[in-house]
Amino acid sequence: MTIAGCHLPMPSVRKSPKKPLVAENLFTALHIGASSVSIMVAERAADGTLTPVDFLEKPAPVARDIFRSSHISPSTTERVVSIIKGYQKSLAELGLDPHGVTRAVATNILSEAANHDTFMNRIRIACGLRISTIDDGEMTRLIYLKTRRRLLSLPAMRKDTTLVLHVGPGNTRALLFQNGLISRYTSYRMGTHRTREAVDGSHAEGPTMLRVIREHAYGNLAQIRFDFSDVKIDGLVIIGYEIQSVAPALTKSSQACSLKHLRQFTADAATFSDVELVKRFQLDYQTAEALIPALEINLAIAETLKLQEVHIPTSEYEQGLLHDLLISQDLTGAFAEEVVRSARILAKRYQSDPSHGEHVGNLCARFFNSLRDLHQLTPHDGLLLQVAAILHEVGTYVSPRAHHKHSEYLILNSEVFGLNRLDVTLVALVARYHRHSGPRLDHPSYAALSTEDRIRVCKLAALLRVADALERTHVQRVENMEIHRDSGKLRIRLPGLADAAVERLAMDSKADLFEQVFGLHVVIDEDN
Repeated sequence: MTIAGCHLPMPSVRKSPKKPLVAENLFTALHIGASSVSIMVAERAADGTLTPVDFLEKPAPVARDIFRSSHISPSTTERVVSIIKGYQKSLAELGLDPHGVTRAVATNILSEAANHDTFMNRIRIACGLRISTIDDGEMTRLIYLKTRRRLLSLPAMRKDTTLVLHVGPGNTRALLFQNGLISRYTSYRMGTHRTREAVDGSHAEGPTMLRVIREHAYGNLAQIRFDFSDVKIDGLVIIGYEIQSVAPALTKSSQACSLKHLRQFTADAATFSDVELVKRFQLDYQTAEALIPALEINLAIAETLKLQEVHIPTSEYEQGLLHDLLISQDLTGAFAEEVVRSARILAKRYQSDPSHGEHVGNLCARFFNSLRDLHQLTPHDGLLLQVAAILHEVGTYVSPRAHHKHSEYLILNSEVFGLNRLDVTLVALVARYHRHSGPRLDHPSYAALSTEDRIRVCKLAALLRVADALERTHVQRVENMEIHRDSGKLRIRLPGLADAAVERLAMDSKADLFEQVFGLHVVIDEDN
């Protein structure tokens, strides 16, 4: 299986390439994680696949600082700066621009640091890099990529109900796959480093520490039990930095780890000091500190769901993350289908007319594809337009009156799998502008966007309004459509529709934004 031209199986790192590297084919990903700073250089082949050629990782206690004091300490900041400068020297030795890192990102828990702006500014000034924070949307994309690789190695689990669990430094995310497709996504404020710092003051050790961790997680465990009480989970796939660091000791190849073995391993590990964990499993100290919470949280969830075994990837977590960062923003195909499925689930929750939303989405796709040279938007924008079409009338769940405003509110306060906060904001605004007023600068969410993103909203909303006008009756009267441009007009012919009076009337009130944005007057021609 290939996503965005990149094969899912994670290639091994080539430290000493056999042939000379071409700078134009090299891409770099840098990640400031919870407990380390890492960088990968990957080479893109002619078929688009990425092969890692170098990987470096050094520890830095970012999460410890955040969850201990809500601030990143000056010493940790300078350590991160020093590590990045060292990496930049390595890039220069490869003939790469040390300031031209393809993707430079930081863990999403960075936003919880009171001085995160100061931290980011220091890196920008010292290293000349703009660091973006991974948000929930991209994190789900990254988990999706890891999950697809794991499901490919476990064919039987594609047909069953599989829960994929990612216990991160600050939060736990759960993706439910049924017959290989995502049917549910949930998130919980429970993570390895967050838990470690929360229970550290108890000074508990051994079995007592495990009990304290379990008690601290009680509320989230109860919520997980409730959230998945209506499904029978056949398999649990566990991913995460700490637990994958000890995966070779827990499982062999693709074999499952029994809960009995995981329970005994966790009990044994709890008796070791952090220093002993470092020596026994070749970990850095920051990872060792979070290992026991990672083990106990995963064990507790598996027991809560009454499972007898778990599957833990033995691949390197961080290397896979950096590889996926280079392709996650360009995912198409199966991933886009998962995004659309998530939008449909949300529309169903708010009892939106599915036939209407789907038909408007199909009409939007026709306009989007036929007018590519006019709007010059990306395939990702086309995906956002389809999602907005599916969700544009969810506001009727609140009230038919001013439902476009209610749609904006509901979408802004919902999650669509795989879409980041900016994407969700754009979808919400495009849905809002499907009727009545077009975009205005006295609308706060619209005004807060960059000029480029405001233009995207205007273009997408213009297309949605025209498509929605053709579905004014909500009975899918328009099945065929021919689109032509001439003399400052966008001419639409509707073969098979003898009387387009309703659609023409709706177009008179909705096509104004299209004319303002694209300079074309929309005309529905008679079907002669």
